[in-house]
Amino acid sequence: MNIKLFILLFIWTGSLFAQVNPNSRYQKGYLKKSTGTYVNPHYKTQKNKTNHDNYSTKPNTNTYTGSKGYKARDYSPDAYNYGKGKIIRTGSKGGQYYNNSKGNKVYVPKK
Repeated sequence: MNIKLFILLFIWTGSLFAQVNPNSRYQKGYLKKSTGTYVNPHYKTQKNKTNHDNYSTKPNTNTYTGSKGYKARDYSPDAYNYGKGKIIRTGSKGGQYYNNSKGNKVYVPKK
């Protein structure tokens, strides 16, 4: 009985910190025109005004693949270190990014 209680408490505690957007959608595979790279089909969260609930954001976990999030949360201390030493550009829709060593855009979390 104590092990079940411990497991439930562990799951509940983890849910306090990780909050994934319950609205996800299936993204069909596609070819990136800019690089010619094929992107495999996958599930992704619906767009909203924050990255806090995205599969790719720390400490969230993708419920379909089990992979852990790796991006800093918007407005977090880690967000201030993104692109350090790089030129930060603003896109046509207001998002900020820098170009990595391969020339790809890396979007910066909101500071």
